[in-house]
Amino acid sequence: MKNILLALLSILMFSFVTLNEPPTHQLDNSPTHQLVEKPTIKLALLKYAGGGDWYSNPTALPNLAKFCNDKLGTNLDPDYATVEVASADLFNYPFVHMTGHGNVVFSDTDAENLRLYLLAGGFLHIDDNYGMDPFVRTAMKKVFPEKEFIELPFSHSVYRQKYEFKNGLPKIHEHDKKPAQGFGIVWEDRLVCFYSYESDLGDGWEDQDVHRDPEEIRQKALQMGANLVQFAFEQ
Repeated sequence: MKNILLALLSILMFSFVTLNEPPTHQLDNSPTHQLVEKPTIKLALLKYAGGGDWYSNPTALPNLAKFCNDKLGTNLDPDYATVEVASADLFNYPFVHMTGHGNVVFSDTDAENLRLYLLAGGFLHIDDNYGMDPFVRTAMKKVFPEKEFIELPFSHSVYRQKYEFKNGLPKIHEHDKKPAQGFGIVWEDRLVCFYSYESDLGDGWEDQDVHRDPEEIRQKALQMGANLVQFAFEQ
């Protein structure tokens, strides 16, 4: 019964989500009633407990969605969703982004719901905005007690989607003079969670006037983000 439920959840979540599907349309409100493309899906930001600023980088996901639409041909809604860990709405979003600077706490219900979501085909990107690492590892251990984060090799396909990153995760912001690392949780040969550490991709996705990063660095962040979206939708 559990396997049947997971299969059904997977079908419901992703039957309408492919990078190459034709966009849906709707009539606009102009006098000529021209057909305009209607976004098919939203990226989601994970809202968690514990006091960490889960709401960091408010312009990051809108900019990533626009970049993916421009470079990958997706039809993502720049108006991202916010979803709580234990909410049934989690299953409406195939790509969920999590960020912050501090504490993360998952209740038993949170952990159970997030695990079910990931096993059903969902994808979680955790981006350490600085200071999350020990809390993220503890929280995700509650979700997957039998698993550990593993560092992904530079040859992993997540680094070889639309854009190639021969040296792995790009370094966007300097924190503790450590190299950027990409970790993952793999379930039955499927990457269900990608954890970007000491990189700060989300800062690079934000409006340029927020962090004033050089455009070359910002483009690397957006390109890696596009790789994650493409990988999540196509793996």
